Amino acid sequence: MNVYTFNPNESFIPVDPSSTSLAQVLADMGPDAIEWYQHVQTLSNPWFEGRVPGSDGIERAAEYCEFWMEKAGLEPAFASGAQANPADPWRQPFALPGRDRSIKSSSILIGGAQVTGTTKAMKNSGGGTAELPVTFVGYGIENGKDGYANFAPDARFEGQIVLVMRGEPLDAEGKSRWGGDKFTSASSLAAKLDAIRRRGASGIVVIEPPGYAGKKADLTAMSAEALGGMMGVPCFFADGAAADALVKACDTNGRDLAMLRAIFDEGTKDAPALPIALKSDAPVTLKVDIDTGEMMTHNVGGILTGRGNLKDEWIVIGAHYDHVGYGMFGADPANRGKVHPGADDNASGTSGMLMLAKRLAKAYTDAPADANLRNVLFLAFSAEEMGLNGSRAYIKNASIPADKVDIMLNMDMIGRMRSNELVVGGVESAKGFSQALEPFFKKSGLTIYADPSGRGPSDHSSFFGAGIPVLFFFSGVHDIYHKPGDVGYTVDPRGVPAILDLAQQIAMWRASSAERLEYQANPAPQGGGREGGAPRAAETAPGGSDRGYAPVRLGIQPGMTEDGESGILVESVSPNTSAADAGIKPGDILLSWDGVSLGSTADMMVKLRASKPGDVAKMRVLRDGKELEINVELKASSAPRRPQND
Repeated sequence: MNVYTFNPNESFIPVDPSSTSLAQVLADMGPDAIEWYQHVQTLSNPWFEGRVPGSDGIERAAEYCEFWMEKAGLEPAFASGAQANPADPWRQPFALPGRDRSIKSSSILIGGAQVTGTTKAMKNSGGGTAELPVTFVGYGIENGKDGYANFAPDARFEGQIVLVMRGEPLDAEGKSRWGGDKFTSASSLAAKLDAIRRRGASGIVVIEPPGYAGKKADLTAMSAEALGGMMGVPCFFADGAAADALVKACDTNGRDLAMLRAIFDEGTKDAPALPIALKSDAPVTLKVDIDTGEMMTHNVGGILTGRGNLKDEWIVIGAHYDHVGYGMFGADPANRGKVHPGADDNASGTSGMLMLAKRLAKAYTDAPADANLRNVLFLAFSAEEMGLNGSRAYIKNASIPADKVDIMLNMDMIGRMRSNELVVGGVESAKGFSQALEPFFKKSGLTIYADPSGRGPSDHSSFFGAGIPVLFFFSGVHDIYHKPGDVGYTVDPRGVPAILDLAQQIAMWRASSAERLEYQANPAPQGGGREGGAPRAAETAPGGSDRGYAPVRLGIQPGMTEDGESGILVESVSPNTSAADAGIKPGDILLSWDGVSLGSTADMMVKLRASKPGDVAKMRVLRDGKELEINVELKASSAPRRPQND
């Protein structure tokens, strides 16, 4: 079953509200349904402000998770070890990139004096001070026309500030020697900066070559994405006057910038123009003071301690407790400013995780004293809606080695089960897993639709990427996904006890099984006839995918960019989709859509929802260090497949 479009029919019988006792209805559902429903009503209350990271509301939600984890008898997960947090041992703090990052001040000094001319840090600059010798790399081209190159294959620039000219080899009129009025792709500044960064430069200054007749876009106004992502070191633009002053002050032979330009203009494959080290006793100082705008948020974790022969092994049960707040990202722009309560997404899964903590704690207490049981780590993730940030932060700074984790169970949107139909993803994330799960599925009394892939639209994907088998419980999409209408009363507690029973039985099986699951990265094809091993293609959306509510489909599976990189990494592309037809490839990084920077998957979702079939999106793509512009004709989303009961 495609989890992105799973949308079962509603199944209920209307009643007369004037003669119906809600208290009796809930009582008839049983205590688990009542307690789960109370959790959802609380977490989706407007007092929690849509649980967006950075808000007071999400802090209240974190406290709520802590309270119920402790009440269930768990121990704080971050009380010791490398991830110890003495301030609050229940929480794992991590920083989110700030949307309001700004450069407060910047300067270039020579011998302690401000350089003449105009200099300014670019938006991709890192902060701090670099006082180091300078190396001039000409046009900074890694692989140009006819084998032209400014770097030896093994060139390194650690402990150096690198000066690089914009453009490419120029003729006497300042036009490109390779393309005339139109510069070639070798002039891509993003590619140059990437090549310099990979070679370990401690600072970068982009300079205007004298006589340059190319397009003079304001580099200091360009987004970090357009410049190829964050550099992590001070990164400046210097105009002609400042660049000439830098070269004259530092060149051993007293040459000016025009003379150095001529050297790099004349370079050939046989006589390459390679970097020129300038005077080491005349260091240049780059200073950048940045307001990062970062905000801190927290994963919340508790431990149920195992025992016996399995006490050194673990299972993980997780759910994200954040949502989109007042809809400033990841939601329909028409609803901005309205609180998005996030009852199903994901107060429902968070409540399920808290209920499982209580259930498993009792099961461990009731187990024989000599029972062998793995430890269970319960995790409430923050910032899932911004792109799986919480689970990614945990995996990068895990309190438990991945090779000690048997399985991760994830609950995201379990609150709207209809017709007793449920999707369980990840059933082929371990060898022989689907066959072993089948008896649990049949016993549940539910109609289970299985997705073999361990990747998908929620936090389990981060664990699967770390080599850990996963299962993902999901009751389906609906028309109030990421809308203000996802309020507490719209969830349905009827099916929750059955979901919790199923999850508990699988958890106890994995907690007590003497044999470890064997991770499988490339499941065999099943059911829908997918190619074996190909991650499911998805639309990009908050939390890592489109759950089916966009009129068009792009057809990519978004992945994780490296720290400091912006844009959206294309992990895989489905055949016969908009992306595939346009020539988008795995490994591409999508930088912008119709000139609007794509800083996150949430930005992509806004674009998808605003488009209609037949629209052509102009996408700027970074591929192999070079920027391309690709026109993508958007196809309609496929209609959800109706489940069929056995």
